Amino acid sequence: MEDLLRPIYQERASHPHTLGILMVEKGSDYSPETDLFDVILFVIVQKGEEKVFIKHYAFEEKSASLHVVDEHQVKEWVLLGSNRKVINWLLNGKVLFDRNEYIEQLRQRLLQFPEEERKVKMGIEFAKLARRYIEGRSFFEKDQWLDSYNHILHALHHLARLAIIENGFYPEVTVWNQVKHIEPQIYKLYAELVGSEEPLDKRLQLLFLASDFFIHSKLKQGASHLLDVLTKRETSWSMAELLNEEELAVYGVDLAIFLEFLVEKHVLSVEKITTKGQGVFHRHYVVEKKIKKRC
Repeated sequence: MEDLLRPIYQERASHPHTLGILMVEKGSDYSPETDLFDVILFVIVQKGEEKVFIKHYAFEEKSASLHVVDEHQVKEWVLLGSNRKVINWLLNGKVLFDRNEYIEQLRQRLLQFPEEERKVKMGIEFAKLARRYIEGRSFFEKDQWLDSYNHILHALHHLARLAIIENGFYPEVTVWNQVKHIEPQIYKLYAELVGSEEPLDKRLQLLFLASDFFIHSKLKQGASHLLDVLTKRETSWSMAELLNEEELAVYGVDLAIFLEFLVEKHVLSVEKITTKGQGVFHRHYVVEKKIKKRC
């Protein structure tokens, strides 16, 4: 297979902006990790005309998918976890070309998983966890059991990913297989939610009680990155300032609900700043003094 594809990847290797090329072969007849293609050619370039360029090939009754990806896009996928199969490609793909050991250094960084990167990823997962949990609880209180179930299932998924990251690993596509060995109590919550014969409302009620404990236990780690940013200055932050802070851009639409969740948990305080309107104030955010001492 590699021999047939060699002309394709050798042409890419000759480009001066190409940093590395990996090949990933399909592991089984039905393999979503390769998008059902027989082989993936994953090309990382220093600067591409497009962030992602994809071309499909057919050969000997087989199929191949060529992905040419800008390195900034690869780093974004790794940080945000928005394309999890790429982690598998980077760690387990066969190296066909490696300019100045770019792939080798990238793999070492992924395996070492530096603390600062872990903090950011835990913050992202915790923010998503908070949103899903709050939305799930809201639907539960309105007796919308199926909608509540959908959101709490996603919340558990983010909780599992958070636990995996906290233990120094990147979440894989098979996240529940990972968390079963890392934090079996979280796996048990998931198994009880999807497999119990109890009525759905009872399952959800019990799960919300248990989730409160786990969310509280992960609060320190999950909020660590955001608090690091907020404590860089003594004064409070307006929402506009937070949205313009480059380090917080990773939270996207989840930033506002994350802030409110931390206010509820007495991690952040709200400062009221006077406006021209009588009785109307701007809301600014500051880390609670007792929390700031621990940071």
